[in-house]
Amino acid sequence: MTALFFYLFSAIAVASGVMVIASRNPVQSVLFLILAFVNAAGLFLILGAEFLAMILVVVYVGAVAVLFLFVVMMLDVDFAELRQGFQHYLPVGGLIGLIFLIEILLVVSTWVASPEALRVPIAALPPAEAITNTEALGRVLYTRFSYFFQASGLILLVAMIGAIVLTLRDRVGVKRQNIAVQVARTPGEAVDLRRVPSRQGVDA
Repeated sequence: MTALFFYLFSAIAVASGVMVIASRNPVQSVLFLILAFVNAAGLFLILGAEFLAMILVVVYVGAVAVLFLFVVMMLDVDFAELRQGFQHYLPVGGLIGLIFLIEILLVVSTWVASPEALRVPIAALPPAEAITNTEALGRVLYTRFSYFFQASGLILLVAMIGAIVLTLRDRVGVKRQNIAVQVARTPGEAVDLRRVPSRQGVDA
């Protein structure tokens, strides 16, 4: 039964990954990406890594992929216009894709499963310490790899600040709020009281 679910989740995940690239509609690509994440979470559950499966569903499916979907739908990008210069970059893209394909084939052809690799997760902790893999992962991240974990957080912070700096530009014709001017307004400047005669309008 475990092997059956493994092949089922793997096949759907691979097919979803292919459809992410092959789909012409960007909204459908994001939906296929969500399907690939869900099946990858199923593979993590088979491996006994329920914490990673939960993180994959909650963080990537619930936040990142849904954010991609909303951004694609709200921006309403004209993808037909973006594809006009596709042929100019096709030789370079094909060369890069060929290099990646050769590297993947070399890795797959030379990959050999080590007999000791299957016994490493079992012998990672003493038998007396019966803890969940969530606690074991926390111990590893915050003790042995604590500096790398903090460095990754710092890199993400710098990337977020860089994205904000690159996108925050003063554009001509865009109305912006000036909090100081709004706070300094008096009731006389904000409200214009007029006496309107009965059954008559107000001249603009």
